Amino acid sequence: MDLRQFLMCLSLCTAFALSKPTEKKDRVHHEPQLSDKIHNDAQSFDYDHDAFLGAEEAKTFDQLTPEESKERLGMIVDKIDADKDGFVTEGELKSWIKHAQKKYIYDNVENQWQEFDMNQDGLISWDEYRNVTYGTYLDDPDPDDGFNYKQMMVRDERRFKMADKDGDLIATKEEFTAFLHPEEYDYMKDIVVQETMEDIDKNADGFIDLEEYIGDMYSHDGNTDEPEWVKTEREQFVEFRDKNRDGKMDKEETKDWILPSDYDHAEAEARHLVYESDQNKDGKLTKEEIVDKYDLFVGSQATDFGEALVRHDEF
Repeated sequence: MDLRQFLMCLSLCTAFALSKPTEKKDRVHHEPQLSDKIHNDAQSFDYDHDAFLGAEEAKTFDQLTPEESKERLGMIVDKIDADKDGFVTEGELKSWIKHAQKKYIYDNVENQWQEFDMNQDGLISWDEYRNVTYGTYLDDPDPDDGFNYKQMMVRDERRFKMADKDGDLIATKEEFTAFLHPEEYDYMKDIVVQETMEDIDKNADGFIDLEEYIGDMYSHDGNTDEPEWVKTEREQFVEFRDKNRDGKMDKEETKDWILPSDYDHAEAEARHLVYESDQNKDGKLTKEEIVDKYDLFVGSQATDFGEALVRHDEF
């Protein structure tokens, strides 16, 4: 499958994908866990390493000597200190942790970048994206796959304009990331809600009623017996989704459903790292304070060996 086919599939799955009759389609965007490990500093700092670096990057430190780990950590601290004032605040740590956890998103954008940046100017214009993604599809007035590419292009253009903060129809890498992954950006959340409502609102009245809500998740296919989870979803709609009890979800109710205010794991971890490392208790960290507590932030051969001994003793 070439890039253009992949992108078309990506666009189509959002608007037209149907779940299997007994499978539940999940439209809710949750913040992922920072690590699949247990957060227990008395046992190990593995959770903190995953949270601070991302799980894959954290593994690379386990093969370094303590001196090498400290050196690399020092270089990371320079990146975290966004305002270059010599201190790392909770806010800067939180931003770094969120960025580390989204590395797969940035890698995805990086892998696609060259295909869209046709003139190699370090930016992607709407025309470049449109030509690469749709190309000759727009020349066929009656495609045999049944999809309306012009309608899809209009929808993409609307999202591109929303991501393009300065309105010049040319996207920086950050703006293009917001375009491809709008659920990750606060200023793009309205477009996520709008697109979701357009997908589900079959009668185009601007609301999502109970049958539209269920119909998006489940197809009867002639089966009159609904699975138990469908009955549960009906109850969820009536009791929790439809907050004003008018029988349908409006924009705000839909936003509360698909973009819930989850517990902020990155903020909690940033607070924890500062609390554990802040020797003079001034509420912010110097590079020295972080490097002195390096084993909380990153691994090394020493910490990896130490944890292996603990596991051996437990065994």
